[in-house]
Amino acid sequence: MLKTSKSAVLVVCVCGAFVTPFMGSSINVALPSIARDFSMDAVSMSWVATSYLLSAAAFLVPLGRFSDIFGRKKVYTAGMAIFALASVLASTSGSTATLLVFRVLQGVGSAMIFSTSMAIISSVFPLNERGFALGTTVAATYIGLSIGPFLGGVITQSVGWRGVFFINVPIGLITILLVFLTFKDEWAEARGESFDVVGALLYIFMIVSFIYGVSIVPDPLSLAFVAAAAVGLTMFIRWEDQCAFPVFNINLLRGNRVFALSSVAALLHYSATFGVTFLLSLYLQNIRGFSPQTAGLILVTQPVVMALFSPAAGYISDRSEPRIVASVGMFITAAGLLSFTMLDDETSLLLVVIRLATLGFGFALFSSPNMNAIMSSVEKRYYGLASGAVAAMRLIGQMLSMATATVIFSIIIGRVTLVSENHHLFMKSMDTAFLVFGISCGLGVFASMARGNLRRTELSPGNSNS
Repeated sequence: MLKTSKSAVLVVCVCGAFVTPFMGSSINVALPSIARDFSMDAVSMSWVATSYLLSAAAFLVPLGRFSDIFGRKKVYTAGMAIFALASVLASTSGSTATLLVFRVLQGVGSAMIFSTSMAIISSVFPLNERGFALGTTVAATYIGLSIGPFLGGVITQSVGWRGVFFINVPIGLITILLVFLTFKDEWAEARGESFDVVGALLYIFMIVSFIYGVSIVPDPLSLAFVAAAAVGLTMFIRWEDQCAFPVFNINLLRGNRVFALSSVAALLHYSATFGVTFLLSLYLQNIRGFSPQTAGLILVTQPVVMALFSPAAGYISDRSEPRIVASVGMFITAAGLLSFTMLDDETSLLLVVIRLATLGFGFALFSSPNMNAIMSSVEKRYYGLASGAVAAMRLIGQMLSMATATVIFSIIIGRVTLVSENHHLFMKSMDTAFLVFGISCGLGVFASMARGNLRRTELSPGNSNS
Protein backbone atom coordinates (compact mmCIF):
# COMPACT_ATOMS: atom_id res chain seq x y z
CA MET A 1 0.00 0.00 0.00
CA LEU A 2 1.33 3.43 -0.92
CA LYS A 3 2.16 5.74 1.94
CA THR A 4 1.57 9.47 1.98
CA SER A 5 4.87 11.29 1.58
CA LYS A 6 5.91 13.52 4.47
CA SER A 7 6.84 16.34 2.11
CA ALA A 8 3.33 16.32 0.59
CA VAL A 9 1.79 16.51 4.06
CA LEU A 10 4.03 19.42 4.98
CA VAL A 11 3.17 21.37 1.80
CA VAL A 12 -0.58 20.88 2.28
CA CYS A 13 -0.51 21.80 5.97
CA VAL A 14 1.66 24.84 5.27
CA CYS A 15 -1.00 26.07 2.82
CA GLY A 16 -3.68 25.75 5.49
CA ALA A 17 -1.45 27.36 8.12
CA PHE A 18 -0.91 30.34 5.81
CA VAL A 19 -4.37 31.02 4.41
CA THR A 20 -6.39 31.20 7.64
CA PRO A 21 -4.24 33.74 9.55
CA PHE A 22 -3.77 35.66 6.30
CA MET A 23 -7.54 36.04 6.10
CA GLY A 24 -7.70 37.16 9.71
CA SER A 25 -5.01 39.83 9.38
CA SER A 26 -5.69 41.08 5.82
CA ILE A 27 -9.37 41.82 6.43
CA ASN A 28 -8.51 44.38 9.12
CA VAL A 29 -7.09 46.70 6.46
CA ALA A 30 -10.25 46.35 4.37
CA LEU A 31 -12.66 47.12 7.24
CA PRO A 32 -12.98 50.88 6.52
CA SER A 33 -13.89 50.16 2.88
CA ILE A 34 -16.43 47.51 3.92
CA ALA A 35 -17.92 49.91 6.47
CA ARG A 36 -18.34 52.62 3.81
CA ASP A 37 -20.02 50.27 1.33
CA PHE A 38 -22.51 48.91 3.88
CA SER A 39 -22.85 52.09 6.03
CA MET A 40 -21.73 50.12 9.10
CA ASP A 41 -21.43 51.57 12.57
CA ALA A 42 -18.36 50.86 14.69
CA VAL A 43 -19.92 47.86 16.44
CA SER A 44 -20.95 46.17 13.19
CA MET A 45 -17.51 46.80 11.73
CA SER A 46 -15.81 45.16 14.70
CA TRP A 47 -18.02 42.10 14.30
CA VAL A 48 -16.70 41.51 10.78
CA ALA A 49 -13.43 40.54 12.51
CA THR A 50 -14.83 39.15 15.77
CA SER A 51 -17.43 36.79 14.22
CA TYR A 52 -14.64 34.92 12.41
CA LEU A 53 -12.55 34.47 15.58
CA LEU A 54 -15.58 33.57 17.67
CA SER A 55 -16.82 30.77 15.41
CA ALA A 56 -13.30 29.40 14.92
CA ALA A 57 -12.65 29.24 18.68
CA ALA A 58 -16.04 27.65 19.40
CA PHE A 59 -15.63 24.79 16.92
CA LEU A 60 -11.91 23.99 17.24
CA VAL A 61 -12.10 21.35 19.99
CA PRO A 62 -15.35 19.63 18.86
CA LEU A 63 -14.13 19.40 15.26
CA GLY A 64 -10.71 18.22 16.40
CA ARG A 65 -12.36 15.35 18.26
CA PHE A 66 -14.67 14.74 15.29
CA SER A 67 -11.62 14.35 13.04
CA ASP A 68 -10.04 11.82 15.44
CA ILE A 69 -13.12 9.64 14.98
CA PHE A 70 -14.09 10.14 11.33
CA GLY A 71 -10.78 10.98 9.69
CA ARG A 72 -8.49 14.00 9.70
CA LYS A 73 -7.99 14.03 5.94
CA LYS A 74 -11.76 14.20 5.38
CA VAL A 75 -12.23 17.00 7.91
CA TYR A 76 -9.23 18.98 6.63
CA THR A 77 -10.41 18.72 3.01
CA ALA A 78 -14.00 19.61 3.93
CA GLY A 79 -12.71 22.54 5.99
CA MET A 80 -10.69 23.91 3.10
CA ALA A 81 -13.71 23.53 0.80
CA ILE A 82 -15.98 25.34 3.29
CA PHE A 83 -13.37 28.06 3.75
CA ALA A 84 -13.06 28.59 -0.02
CA LEU A 85 -16.85 28.56 -0.52
CA ALA A 86 -17.39 31.01 2.34
CA SER A 87 -14.72 33.27 0.80
CA VAL A 88 -16.59 33.31 -2.52
CA LEU A 89 -19.89 34.04 -0.76
CA ALA A 90 -18.33 36.77 1.40
CA SER A 91 -16.85 38.43 -1.69
CA THR A 92 -20.36 38.67 -3.18
CA SER A 93 -22.13 39.82 0.02
CA GLY A 94 -24.82 42.43 -0.46
CA SER A 95 -25.43 43.38 3.17
CA THR A 96 -23.88 43.43 6.61
CA ALA A 97 -26.01 40.49 7.76
CA THR A 98 -24.98 38.19 4.90
CA LEU A 99 -21.32 39.14 5.28
CA LEU A 100 -21.40 38.26 8.98
CA VAL A 101 -23.06 34.90 8.24
CA PHE A 102 -20.37 34.05 5.71
CA ARG A 103 -17.65 35.18 8.13
CA VAL A 104 -19.03 32.72 10.71
CA LEU A 105 -18.94 30.01 8.02
CA GLN A 106 -15.34 30.96 7.26
CA GLY A 107 -14.55 30.55 10.94
CA VAL A 108 -16.00 27.02 10.94
CA GLY A 109 -13.87 26.12 7.92
CA SER A 110 -10.84 27.64 9.62
CA ALA A 111 -11.50 25.53 12.75
CA MET A 112 -11.62 22.37 10.61
CA ILE A 113 -8.27 23.28 9.04
CA PHE A 114 -6.51 24.30 12.24
CA SER A 115 -7.77 21.38 14.33
CA THR A 116 -6.47 18.82 11.83
CA SER A 117 -3.30 20.24 10.24
CA MET A 118 -1.06 19.86 13.31
CA ALA A 119 -2.68 16.49 14.03
CA ILE A 120 -1.92 15.21 10.51
CA ILE A 121 1.71 16.35 10.82
CA SER A 122 1.99 14.58 14.19
CA SER A 123 0.50 11.44 12.64
CA VAL A 124 3.01 11.36 9.79
CA PHE A 125 6.26 12.72 11.25
CA PRO A 126 8.11 10.65 13.89
CA LEU A 127 9.05 12.29 17.17
CA ASN A 128 12.61 13.10 16.10
CA GLU A 129 11.35 15.05 13.03
CA ARG A 130 8.09 16.44 14.33
CA GLY A 131 9.40 19.67 15.84
CA PHE A 132 10.92 20.86 12.56
CA ALA A 133 7.70 20.07 10.64
CA LEU A 134 5.57 21.83 13.26
CA GLY A 135 8.00 24.76 13.28
CA THR A 136 7.76 25.11 9.51
CA THR A 137 3.96 25.14 9.75
CA VAL A 138 4.09 27.73 12.54
CA ALA A 139 6.39 29.83 10.33
CA ALA A 140 3.74 29.73 7.58
CA THR A 141 1.22 31.05 10.11
CA TYR A 142 3.47 33.99 10.93
CA ILE A 143 4.10 34.70 7.25
CA GLY A 144 0.33 34.84 6.71
CA LEU A 145 -0.03 37.21 9.65
CA SER A 146 2.84 39.43 8.52
CA ILE A 147 2.01 39.88 4.83
CA GLY A 148 -1.75 39.97 5.39
CA PRO A 149 -2.02 43.68 6.19
CA PHE A 150 0.31 44.69 3.34
CA LEU A 151 -1.21 42.46 0.66
CA GLY A 152 -4.72 43.17 1.95
CA GLY A 153 -4.05 46.90 1.58
CA VAL A 154 -2.74 46.47 -1.97
CA ILE A 155 -5.74 44.37 -3.01
CA THR A 156 -8.24 46.70 -1.35
CA GLN A 157 -6.71 49.72 -3.04
CA SER A 158 -6.44 48.10 -6.48
CA VAL A 159 -9.57 45.94 -6.85
CA GLY A 160 -11.63 46.62 -3.72
CA TRP A 161 -12.27 44.78 -0.45
CA ARG A 162 -14.07 41.88 -2.17
CA GLY A 163 -10.76 40.83 -3.69
CA VAL A 164 -9.34 40.22 -0.19
CA PHE A 165 -11.86 37.42 0.25
CA PHE A 166 -11.58 36.05 -3.27
CA ILE A 167 -7.79 35.60 -3.17
CA ASN A 168 -8.31 32.71 -0.73
CA VAL A 169 -10.25 30.71 -3.31
CA PRO A 170 -7.39 29.62 -5.62
CA ILE A 171 -5.22 28.75 -2.62
CA GLY A 172 -8.03 26.61 -1.22
CA LEU A 173 -8.70 24.84 -4.52
CA ILE A 174 -5.01 24.10 -5.11
CA THR A 175 -4.71 22.69 -1.58
CA ILE A 176 -7.75 20.44 -2.07
CA LEU A 177 -6.29 19.17 -5.36
CA LEU A 178 -2.98 18.40 -3.62
CA VAL A 179 -4.82 16.40 -0.95
CA PHE A 180 -6.59 14.26 -3.56
CA LEU A 181 -3.39 13.72 -5.54
CA THR A 182 -0.93 13.04 -2.71
CA PHE A 183 -2.72 11.87 0.46
CA LYS A 184 -2.84 8.08 0.31
CA ASP A 185 -3.74 7.50 3.97
CA GLU A 186 -6.47 8.44 6.38
CA TRP A 187 -5.80 9.11 10.04
CA ALA A 188 -8.57 8.26 12.51
CA GLU A 189 -7.15 6.40 15.51
CA ALA A 190 -10.40 6.92 17.47
CA ARG A 191 -12.52 5.36 14.69
CA GLY A 192 -15.53 3.49 16.09
CA GLU A 193 -15.95 5.72 19.13
CA SER A 194 -19.14 7.77 19.33
CA PHE A 195 -19.14 11.56 19.01
CA ASP A 196 -20.21 13.43 22.13
CA VAL A 197 -22.88 15.80 20.75
CA VAL A 198 -24.04 17.07 24.16
CA GLY A 199 -20.46 17.78 25.24
CA ALA A 200 -19.80 19.59 21.96
CA LEU A 201 -22.86 21.83 22.42
CA LEU A 202 -21.91 22.62 26.02
CA TYR A 203 -18.38 23.47 24.90
CA ILE A 204 -19.62 25.77 22.13
CA PHE A 205 -22.00 27.53 24.58
CA MET A 206 -19.18 27.97 27.11
CA ILE A 207 -16.68 29.37 24.60
CA VAL A 208 -19.15 31.68 22.84
CA SER A 209 -20.38 33.09 26.17
CA PHE A 210 -16.84 33.64 27.44
CA ILE A 211 -15.38 35.19 24.29
CA TYR A 212 -18.40 37.42 23.70
CA GLY A 213 -18.29 38.54 27.32
CA VAL A 214 -14.60 39.35 27.03
CA SER A 215 -15.10 41.14 23.70
CA ILE A 216 -17.54 43.69 25.20
CA VAL A 217 -15.40 44.60 28.23
CA PRO A 218 -15.84 46.99 30.09
CA ASP A 219 -19.61 46.84 29.43
CA PRO A 220 -21.28 45.63 32.68
CA LEU A 221 -23.14 43.03 30.61
CA SER A 222 -19.80 41.29 30.03
CA LEU A 223 -19.92 39.93 33.60
CA ALA A 224 -23.23 38.19 32.87
CA PHE A 225 -21.77 36.41 29.84
CA VAL A 226 -18.60 35.40 31.71
CA ALA A 227 -20.79 34.07 34.54
CA ALA A 228 -22.83 32.09 32.00
CA ALA A 229 -19.56 30.69 30.66
CA ALA A 230 -18.57 29.61 34.19
CA VAL A 231 -21.90 27.80 34.59
CA GLY A 232 -21.37 26.20 31.20
CA LEU A 233 -17.88 25.09 32.23
CA THR A 234 -19.24 23.40 35.36
CA MET A 235 -21.91 21.57 33.37
CA PHE A 236 -19.34 20.64 30.71
CA ILE A 237 -16.92 19.08 33.23
CA ARG A 238 -19.69 17.10 34.95
CA TRP A 239 -20.98 15.77 31.63
CA GLU A 240 -17.54 14.87 30.29
CA ASP A 241 -16.65 12.99 33.50
CA GLN A 242 -19.54 10.57 33.03
CA CYS A 243 -19.42 10.33 29.23
CA ALA A 244 -17.88 7.15 27.78
CA PHE A 245 -16.34 8.98 24.80
CA PRO A 246 -16.15 12.67 25.77
CA VAL A 247 -15.54 15.45 23.25
CA PHE A 248 -12.72 16.55 25.56
CA ASN A 249 -11.07 14.02 27.84
CA ILE A 250 -10.73 15.94 31.12
CA ASN A 251 -8.09 13.44 32.24
CA LEU A 252 -5.72 15.02 29.71
CA LEU A 253 -5.65 18.01 32.05
CA ARG A 254 -5.76 16.04 35.29
CA GLY A 255 -3.33 13.25 34.52
CA ASN A 256 -1.10 14.57 31.72
CA ARG A 257 1.17 17.19 33.25
CA VAL A 258 2.95 17.99 30.00
CA PHE A 259 -0.29 18.61 28.10
CA ALA A 260 -1.94 20.59 30.91
CA LEU A 261 0.95 22.94 31.69
CA SER A 262 1.90 23.36 28.02
CA SER A 263 -1.67 24.48 27.34
CA VAL A 264 -1.55 26.90 30.29
CA ALA A 265 1.77 28.27 29.01
CA ALA A 266 0.26 28.78 25.55
CA LEU A 267 -2.75 30.62 27.00
CA LEU A 268 -0.54 32.92 29.09
CA HIS A 269 1.86 33.57 26.21
CA TYR A 270 -0.82 34.55 23.70
CA SER A 271 -2.74 36.62 26.27
CA ALA A 272 0.48 38.55 26.93
CA THR A 273 1.52 39.15 23.32
CA PHE A 274 -1.49 39.64 21.05
CA GLY A 275 -2.16 43.20 22.23
CA VAL A 276 1.36 44.33 21.32
CA THR A 277 0.49 45.23 17.73
CA PHE A 278 -2.62 47.16 18.83
CA LEU A 279 -0.69 49.20 21.41
CA LEU A 280 2.34 49.91 19.23
CA SER A 281 0.21 50.82 16.23
CA LEU A 282 -1.43 53.57 18.30
CA TYR A 283 1.95 54.62 19.72
CA LEU A 284 3.66 54.85 16.33
CA GLN A 285 0.82 56.74 14.63
CA ASN A 286 -0.60 58.91 17.42
CA ILE A 287 2.48 59.60 19.51
CA ARG A 288 5.28 59.41 16.93
CA GLY A 289 3.28 60.67 13.95
CA PHE A 290 4.15 57.90 11.48
CA SER A 291 1.80 57.06 8.62
CA PRO A 292 -0.18 53.80 8.76
CA GLN A 293 2.05 52.33 6.03
CA THR A 294 5.25 53.19 7.90
CA ALA A 295 3.83 51.89 11.17
CA GLY A 296 2.89 48.65 9.44
CA LEU A 297 6.40 48.22 8.04
CA ILE A 298 7.87 48.70 11.52
CA LEU A 299 5.44 46.27 13.14
CA VAL A 300 6.12 43.56 10.56
CA THR A 301 9.51 43.07 12.24
CA GLN A 302 8.04 40.78 14.88
CA PRO A 303 6.24 38.22 12.66
CA VAL A 304 9.13 38.17 10.16
CA VAL A 305 11.58 37.22 12.92
CA MET A 306 9.08 34.63 14.15
CA ALA A 307 8.88 33.08 10.68
CA LEU A 308 12.67 33.02 10.27
CA PHE A 309 13.44 31.24 13.54
CA SER A 310 10.41 28.95 14.11
CA PRO A 311 11.66 26.00 11.98
CA ALA A 312 15.06 26.13 13.72
CA ALA A 313 13.39 26.26 17.14
CA GLY A 314 11.29 23.23 16.22
CA TYR A 315 14.40 21.41 15.00
CA ILE A 316 16.18 22.12 18.29
CA SER A 317 13.18 20.80 20.24
CA ASP A 318 13.49 17.51 18.32
CA ARG A 319 16.93 17.03 19.86
CA SER A 320 16.46 18.48 23.35
CA GLU A 321 13.71 18.95 25.89
CA PRO A 322 10.97 21.15 24.33
CA ARG A 323 10.19 22.64 27.75
CA ILE A 324 13.71 24.09 28.00
CA VAL A 325 13.59 25.72 24.57
CA ALA A 326 10.03 26.98 25.08
CA SER A 327 10.79 28.32 28.56
CA VAL A 328 13.84 30.23 27.32
CA GLY A 329 11.66 31.69 24.55
CA MET A 330 8.96 32.70 27.02
CA PHE A 331 11.55 34.35 29.28
CA ILE A 332 12.92 36.35 26.32
CA THR A 333 9.37 37.37 25.39
CA ALA A 334 8.66 38.51 28.96
CA ALA A 335 11.87 40.56 29.00
CA GLY A 336 10.95 42.09 25.63
CA LEU A 337 7.47 43.04 26.89
CA LEU A 338 8.87 44.68 30.01
CA SER A 339 11.37 46.62 27.90
CA PHE A 340 8.45 48.39 26.19
CA THR A 341 7.52 50.01 29.51
CA MET A 342 10.54 52.29 28.93
CA LEU A 343 9.21 53.76 25.67
CA ASP A 344 8.69 57.51 25.45
CA ASP A 345 7.96 59.96 22.63
CA GLU A 346 11.66 60.26 21.79
CA THR A 347 12.73 56.60 21.87
CA SER A 348 14.99 55.71 18.94
CA LEU A 349 13.14 53.92 16.14
CA LEU A 350 16.03 51.44 16.01
CA LEU A 351 15.39 50.52 19.65
CA VAL A 352 11.71 49.93 18.88
CA VAL A 353 12.65 47.60 16.01
CA ILE A 354 15.20 45.77 18.20
CA ARG A 355 12.56 45.24 20.89
CA LEU A 356 10.10 43.92 18.30
CA ALA A 357 12.78 41.57 16.95
CA THR A 358 13.42 40.36 20.51
CA LEU A 359 9.73 39.58 20.93
CA GLY A 360 9.69 37.75 17.60
CA PHE A 361 12.74 35.68 18.55
CA GLY A 362 11.27 34.77 21.94
CA PHE A 363 7.94 33.91 20.33
CA ALA A 364 9.66 31.62 17.80
CA LEU A 365 11.60 29.80 20.52
CA PHE A 366 8.38 29.28 22.49
CA SER A 367 5.71 28.47 19.92
CA SER A 368 6.88 25.48 17.88
CA PRO A 369 8.62 23.66 20.80
CA ASN A 370 5.49 24.19 22.91
CA MET A 371 3.34 22.79 20.11
CA ASN A 372 5.78 19.89 19.79
CA ALA A 373 5.43 19.18 23.53
CA ILE A 374 1.62 19.26 23.37
CA MET A 375 1.27 17.03 20.31
CA SER A 376 3.91 14.56 21.54
CA SER A 377 2.39 14.21 25.00
CA VAL A 378 -0.91 12.60 23.92
CA GLU A 379 -1.92 9.33 22.30
CA LYS A 380 -2.55 9.30 18.56
CA ARG A 381 -6.30 9.04 19.03
CA TYR A 382 -6.24 12.49 20.67
CA TYR A 383 -4.12 14.30 18.07
CA GLY A 384 -7.06 16.19 16.56
CA LEU A 385 -8.38 17.10 20.00
CA ALA A 386 -4.94 18.34 21.12
CA SER A 387 -4.46 20.34 17.91
CA GLY A 388 -7.85 21.98 18.38
CA ALA A 389 -7.21 22.65 22.06
CA VAL A 390 -3.94 24.51 21.51
CA ALA A 391 -5.50 26.58 18.71
CA ALA A 392 -8.39 27.41 21.06
CA MET A 393 -5.86 28.51 23.70
CA ARG A 394 -4.35 30.82 21.10
CA LEU A 395 -7.67 32.46 20.19
CA ILE A 396 -8.88 32.75 23.79
CA GLY A 397 -5.52 34.23 24.75
CA GLN A 398 -5.82 36.78 21.94
CA MET A 399 -9.24 37.88 23.16
CA LEU A 400 -7.98 38.11 26.77
CA SER A 401 -5.05 40.21 25.60
CA MET A 402 -7.32 42.73 23.89
CA ALA A 403 -9.70 42.73 26.87
CA THR A 404 -6.80 43.50 29.21
CA ALA A 405 -5.73 46.46 27.07
CA THR A 406 -9.33 47.67 26.81
CA VAL A 407 -9.89 47.58 30.57
CA ILE A 408 -6.64 49.44 31.25
CA PHE A 409 -7.53 52.11 28.69
CA SER A 410 -11.03 52.54 30.08
CA ILE A 411 -9.70 52.99 33.63
CA ILE A 412 -6.85 55.40 32.84
CA ILE A 413 -8.11 57.31 29.77
CA GLY A 414 -11.85 56.67 29.73
CA ARG A 415 -14.11 56.76 26.70
CA VAL A 416 -12.55 59.76 24.99
CA THR A 417 -10.87 60.37 21.65
CA LEU A 418 -7.08 60.09 21.71
CA VAL A 419 -5.78 63.63 21.18
CA SER A 420 -2.54 65.43 22.01
CA GLU A 421 -3.94 66.65 25.35
CA ASN A 422 -4.26 63.11 26.70
CA HIS A 423 -1.17 61.57 25.13
CA HIS A 424 0.43 61.32 28.56
CA LEU A 425 -2.53 59.20 29.69
CA PHE A 426 -2.10 56.96 26.67
CA MET A 427 1.59 56.47 27.51
CA LYS A 428 0.63 55.60 31.09
CA SER A 429 -1.97 53.11 29.81
CA MET A 430 0.51 51.54 27.43
CA ASP A 431 3.18 51.23 30.14
CA THR A 432 0.65 49.60 32.47
CA ALA A 433 -0.48 47.16 29.79
CA PHE A 434 3.07 46.12 28.95
CA LEU A 435 3.83 45.69 32.66
CA VAL A 436 0.80 43.41 33.08
CA PHE A 437 1.71 41.50 29.91
CA GLY A 438 5.34 41.10 31.00
CA ILE A 439 4.38 39.80 34.45
CA SER A 440 1.80 37.41 32.95
CA CYS A 441 4.37 36.05 30.50
CA GLY A 442 6.90 35.76 33.33
CA LEU A 443 4.46 33.61 35.31
CA GLY A 444 4.07 31.47 32.20
CA VAL A 445 7.78 30.61 32.39
CA PHE A 446 7.11 28.75 35.65
CA ALA A 447 4.24 26.80 34.07
CA SER A 448 6.45 26.01 31.08
CA MET A 449 9.33 24.76 33.24
CA ALA A 450 7.06 22.77 35.58
CA ARG A 451 5.56 20.64 32.81
CA GLY A 452 8.25 17.94 33.11
CA ASN A 453 10.48 16.24 30.57
CA LEU A 454 8.80 15.06 27.39
CA ARG A 455 11.60 12.65 26.48
CA ARG A 456 10.99 10.75 29.70
CA THR A 457 7.19 11.09 29.46
CA GLU A 458 7.04 9.62 25.98
CA LEU A 459 8.48 6.33 27.23
CA SER A 460 5.86 5.88 29.92
CA PRO A 461 2.93 3.48 29.33
CA GLY A 462 0.08 4.94 27.32
CA ASN A 463 2.18 7.66 25.73
CA SER A 464 3.82 5.87 22.87
CA ASN A 465 2.92 8.17 20.02
CA SER A 466 5.95 8.47 17.81
